[in-house]
Amino acid sequence: MLPRTIRASRIASRSLHLQARRLAWHRSFATPAEPPRRDESKPDDKGKQKEKDDGVSEDRKQERQSKDDAPITLEGFFQRYHQQVKNMHEEAMKRGDEDSKRPGQRSNPPPGGSGGGGGGGGNNMTNQLLLLSTLIGVLWGLSGTSGSMSREITWQEFRTAFLDKGLVDKLTVVNRNRVRIKLHSNATGVMPGAVSGEYYFSIGSVEAFERKLDEAQLELGIPSHERIPVAYKDEISTFNTLLHFAPTLLLVGMIFWMSRRAGGSGGSGGGIFSMGRSRAKLFNKETDIKVKFGDVAGMDEAKEEIMEFVQFLKEPARYEKLGAKIPRGAILSGPPGTGKTLLAKATAGEANVPFLSVSGSEFVEMFVGVGPSRVRDLFASAKKNAPCIIFVDEIDAIGKQRGKGGSFGGNDERESTLNQLLVEMDGFGTQEHVVVLAGTNRPDVLDPALMRPGRFDRHIAIDRPDVSGRQGIFKVHLGPLRLSANLPKLEDIAQKLAVLTPGFSGADIANVCNEAALHAARKMHEFVEENDFESAIERVIAGLERKSRVLSKEEKKTVAYHEAGHAVCGWFLEHADPLLKVSIIPRGVGALGYAQYLPPDRYLLSTPQMMDRICMTLGGRVSEEIFFGVENVTTGAQDDLQKITRLAFEACANYGMNEVIGPVSYGGSESRKESWQKPFSEKTGEMLDGEVRKMITNAYDRTRDLLTKHKEDVEKVAKLLLEKEIITREDMIDLLGKRPFANRADDMDKWLDEHGTKKRGETSAPPPMETDTPGPGPTPMPTIFSSLKDRQ
Repeated sequence: MLPRTIRASRIASRSLHLQARRLAWHRSFATPAEPPRRDESKPDDKGKQKEKDDGVSEDRKQERQSKDDAPITLEGFFQRYHQQVKNMHEEAMKRGDEDSKRPGQRSNPPPGGSGGGGGGGGNNMTNQLLLLSTLIGVLWGLSGTSGSMSREITWQEFRTAFLDKGLVDKLTVVNRNRVRIKLHSNATGVMPGAVSGEYYFSIGSVEAFERKLDEAQLELGIPSHERIPVAYKDEISTFNTLLHFAPTLLLVGMIFWMSRRAGGSGGSGGGIFSMGRSRAKLFNKETDIKVKFGDVAGMDEAKEEIMEFVQFLKEPARYEKLGAKIPRGAILSGPPGTGKTLLAKATAGEANVPFLSVSGSEFVEMFVGVGPSRVRDLFASAKKNAPCIIFVDEIDAIGKQRGKGGSFGGNDERESTLNQLLVEMDGFGTQEHVVVLAGTNRPDVLDPALMRPGRFDRHIAIDRPDVSGRQGIFKVHLGPLRLSANLPKLEDIAQKLAVLTPGFSGADIANVCNEAALHAARKMHEFVEENDFESAIERVIAGLERKSRVLSKEEKKTVAYHEAGHAVCGWFLEHADPLLKVSIIPRGVGALGYAQYLPPDRYLLSTPQMMDRICMTLGGRVSEEIFFGVENVTTGAQDDLQKITRLAFEACANYGMNEVIGPVSYGGSESRKESWQKPFSEKTGEMLDGEVRKMITNAYDRTRDLLTKHKEDVEKVAKLLLEKEIITREDMIDLLGKRPFANRADDMDKWLDEHGTKKRGETSAPPPMETDTPGPGPTPMPTIFSSLKDRQ
């Protein structure tokens, strides 16, 4: 009995001894022991070891302090950011003050903005990048705070490393899916691979976790009153919350960024939040407007009429003292390129006042209410800068007559904009000294309320210039050119070019002068010669010379007889325009040849003049029929047939030149294009078709008789064309003699006889003009050339 008891006690003591050794090993794992010190170590070694230990402990203290002070460091980061932004603004202000103090220097605005509105492009971009990086850093810190200071472990690792060793002080169930482990204060060690002493593990359900925890503590023999406390807590992650709103915030940010970019490019600088602001460009009176009335030529009457606006803006008291009311606005109407915008800018430059320029299409947007808001903002800006000139280009974009234009919606933004414009023009008083000018190509479609006196009082028509007007415009544009000394005086060369360019607008004349300079540079000339201007005129009228288009022998012969028919008809018809040049060199898109005429500045057409023009246009097709037969007539007369059909229809339906239809007018071709139905009945339409065909047939028979009579002359001209490709008026005189209408010679014929490009007796034609830059040209009025189309 006793030995058994002694044996049991020995076993118990041995087990206790093993438990004690195990516990000591556990404690050594949880709290590492200090390294052993040797007594026989030298004093210096002891000092070094002590310094090393102090350094390690100091590093640990700093690490704990950095972890504890993380929020303070983030707050300090924001404080440093705001301080840095403040310092940058102070430095910018100092630089601005230093620049303003320097005499004779003008501080340039920042590259990103204009004036002081933008705040500087470079600083603004730096601030935005710094703010974006700060936001990314904060989000990264919020997302990585919990993950960087804790380590996820499994239940088995929790059981073996902490629970079985008695190191767990408290467990916290977070959001019912994660358990956070809090260790005892003396358990300062960490598991291998962890960066701190905080751990957690995930659970599937709270009930299963509680059951497993109770079973584990029961196996370890832990009493009920000493078991590990479990707390339950719900936490909201800031990063997860922001992540839920990330798509919405991203969409709003993109819309804001795009609106800022659109607003900056449009000039208003406000984006979507200031879409109602006007996009008018303000030209400063000291620096921007350099155009004066001396730079505008060819519209003397219009300048005289608009000069009253200049005098009013310069001396308003002179008119107000007499009780006069100055017109509040003027409509500048005319064909494209006649100088409407140039005249408005010259008015602003002459009056030395601010000039607000805006296009009619810039008022209307897809959003409701933007147009009226921009009109209000435009006139508010004009009142602030009074005296001022507002110029609305292409006002027909918003000023069309109400009730027309095909508006089917419940709200018409264009009409709302027009109504606001009417109110603003009739609303501001004369003491504000604001003048409104508007340009349009279609004054006939404008609303009557806009055109009435009190709004646009003056209607200034600017038409294509006549010979004297073109001469003045050529003087202006020839001034900057480096002309050759072989050319006559500027007055004479301008007169000649004005005669050679009938129907040209101011923009066409500027294009001719520019093309002449380009042609001279292309030919490596040091000066602009006379042939450069001739080449430029041909380029603008007929298009680019097509060297690559090589015609066959048969096609070239057809083109030569076609153009010879035009030339002979024009030579022997009394009311035909004087001929200048005939060519069979392909030019432009579809012209295989052309005949250039010089029509005088004619403003009325009689029936004989119209019939002679139709016969001259039909001369090419009739010549092909006479020399090649009806079955061999080509498609080259397509453009000619379109012209005479349009002219004959206008004579019957609009000009009242037909005995059967009578003296009636159906509104012309433009009004019929806008209307959905014809302004005449079906029976009248049939009568019109019959009379148009009858007029063209009579002209065709007359042309056939004329060319049959002068068949030999047509053959002479065609052979000379095949030989030289270009013949002039002098060549025609040598072949056919002078025109048999000497008593009806107009000013154009007299000028050509006095200022011919060749002397009598010379038969050589000028060489073909060479150009290599494509570009379409205008069609001078009324008829400059007839083209022969490609055979389909």
